[in-house]
Amino acid sequence: CTCKSWNDLIGSSSFVSTHLHRNVTNHAHVYLLCLHHPNFECVIDPDDPYLEEEVQWSLFSNERFEQCSKLSHPLGSTKNFVIYGSCNGLVCISDEILNFDSPIHIWNPSVRKLRTPPISTNINIKFSCVSLQFGFHPGVNDYKAVRMMRTNKGALAVEVYSLRADSWKMIEEIPSWLKCTWQHHKCTFFNGVAYHIIEKGPIISVMSFDSGTGEFEEFIAPDDICHYWELCIDVFKEQTCLLFSCYPYEEEGKEKFDLWVLQGKGWKQLCPFIYPVGYFYHLLGISIDNELLMGRRDFGKGVADLYLC
Repeated sequence: CTCKSWNDLIGSSSFVSTHLHRNVTNHAHVYLLCLHHPNFECVIDPDDPYLEEEVQWSLFSNERFEQCSKLSHPLGSTKNFVIYGSCNGLVCISDEILNFDSPIHIWNPSVRKLRTPPISTNINIKFSCVSLQFGFHPGVNDYKAVRMMRTNKGALAVEVYSLRADSWKMIEEIPSWLKCTWQHHKCTFFNGVAYHIIEKGPIISVMSFDSGTGEFEEFIAPDDICHYWELCIDVFKEQTCLLFSCYPYEEEGKEKFDLWVLQGKGWKQLCPFIYPVGYFYHLLGISIDNELLMGRRDFGKGVADLYLC
């Protein structure tokens, strides 16, 4: 009878919400999801250009960068898979090359539980570009997967999967400013909203899509952002932000990432992230503790390191 009462307690929605809120607030059980070579060595055979690189996913300590556990595909597949989002211990995985019918799995590695959404019946044509995002929408208390698909002719289709309802919904109304030729670049997912950096001719902007309401918005990027290849979108102090590395820092031996956060309908520039010159740094994102996560590569020595700034 004790087991039953405890099971009823920990299975209740109020307990789950309280436990989750506590962990999120305290940043407890936070890990880095990393894709790397086994034994952290890249094996390349110059005599065999078709040799496939072997890679794997692992969980690493958020503070010490130590490997905690390896993540194998939950269905035992040996194909490479990609993590398209993670939130509150759940990860969304799918094929390396996405199509409209690529199987999607929402997986909890800690308790080894898996949910495979049904294959959508809304669409049965091929798309040239498919993107997938996953996260939690606090406004509707549900986990959402957002799939955006474009044809070569610029037609856009958007589907939203609800974990609670275990079903897909097609978004019928696409705004007129998206019915044109545009290029999709980096993206992020925050508080149930999918954000995409898009390029329409000379204009760089951020498209937002609310997975709860189905509403789209466009935010033109700051004038200082002149191209997309040094541009990253992430979350900083509970705000959607843009990071851009192009202009040198005035202090010798230093470089910078300029930083803007989305406030209302516009962007507010904050103090830049400053880091030392001397290696090839590339931006990976921002940690849950609002630290800049960067990779540093030394091509001469063939090594790479992870840094928090």
